[in-house]
Amino acid sequence: MSLNAYRRAQEIAATPRGTEYRLMSQITAEMMAARDAGLVGVGLMPALHRNRRAWSTFSNLCASPDNQLPEDLRARIISIGLWVERHTSDVVRGRESIDDLIVVNRAIIEGLSQENGKASPMVSNP
Repeated sequence: MSLNAYRRAQEIAATPRGTEYRLMSQITAEMMAARDAGLVGVGLMPALHRNRRAWSTFSNLCASPDNQLPEDLRARIISIGLWVERHTSDVVRGRESIDDLIVVNRAIIEGLSQENGKASPMVSNP
């Protein structure tokens, strides 16, 4: 690993955004591994449950009046959390694919990985 990549990893790890990045990366990797293993429906529950819990936590934190993120961003995060809840239920029932959840998480991961602090963490409390 190059020195620059190592420094970047340290910078990401030392921030709230880095914590969110790592969490979403781990959860998304679990969902991809479950999908790639051919699991469907209830077999996906461990990975889906962890994803659902993370989005529920993000949504709850964004609903707090003390949250310092811009109101429109908080509303979008809450909206995604609600969608994740509904879509996850459809995945478990075999009506939908886990792929859409993975795509959403990967978009969030990409936003959290932006350099120079251009991306905000998803949740911000005083």
